[in-house]
Amino acid sequence: MILVDTSVWIDYFCGKSCPAGDQLDLLLGQELVAIGDLMLAEVLQGFRNDNEFRTARELLLRLEIVNLVDAAIALQSAEHYRYLRRLGLTVRKTTNCIIATWCIKNSVSLLQSDRDFLPFHDHLGLQLI
Repeated sequence: MILVDTSVWIDYFCGKSCPAGDQLDLLLGQELVAIGDLMLAEVLQGFRNDNEFRTARELLLRLEIVNLVDAAIALQSAEHYRYLRRLGLTVRKTTNCIIATWCIKNSVSLLQSDRDFLPFHDHLGLQLI
C-alpha cells in the first residue's frame, strides 16, 4: 500500500505536471493506493466547482481510505514533532506530523511533494516515494 498526500492530489487534480503527479499516474491501477481520512477532507475542501467536487469524490472513494489518528498516533506524533524540534527542524503542519507518524508506525510508503516530510525521512525512517 502507498499513501498519497494532499500535496500530490492537489497537483494531480489541477493538472499540474510534476514528478509526484506523474508517479501517481503510474501507481493508479498498479498498486494499492490509499488516502487518509484527513487528506480526503483536505483535498475535497479545495474544490469550488460542484461537478469537479463530485468527480474527485467518486475517484477518491474508490481508493483504500485509512483512519490516520487515534490517541496512540496523536501521542507519537507529538513526540516526533518535539524530537525534530530539538534537532532544530520545525514541521509546519500538525496534519503532516500525523500522516508521517501513521506511515512510520504502519510501514507504509508515502508519495508526497511537501518538504515537511523530509525530516521524518531523514531522522525517523519515513519511507518516501
